[in-house]
Amino acid sequence: MLIKDYVSFDFLRISVFYCSNEKGINMFGIGSTELIVILVVALILIGPQKLPELIKNLGKGLSEVKKMSNDVKSTLDAEISAADQERQQKEEAEREAARKKAEAEAMEKARQAEAEKQQNAEEAEEVAEAPKNESEKA
Repeated sequence: MLIKDYVSFDFLRISVFYCSNEKGINMFGIGSTELIVILVVALILIGPQKLPELIKNLGKGLSEVKKMSNDVKSTLDAEISAADQERQQKEEAEREAARKKAEAEAMEKARQAEAEKQQNAEEAEEVAEAPKNESEKA
């Protein structure tokens, strides 16, 4: 089981991610013994005077990359949230249009029902007047 943690190695002046498992520390796919061998070889090749400066510059470079990636991430997040907001506004406008359409249809049905009711009342009145007219004629 891998457990990701954030560790700051102050003696190197850089921060790195590492994964720990049953076998020990594993940074960037490199084991702890391999890391020690790489550091010893770097110390021998570069020298003890320039190694701290090289590591410092490497740390600055990594921090610049991290800043740039954070900027890209924040820009993407802003664009995504703007697109989500636009989508929500569009959906809201569509719902409002559907609501207005349904309301207009309901009003039209109510008008038709009222007209039909009035027509039925007029027909009933005519039917009621018809026997009176016949009885008056007779």
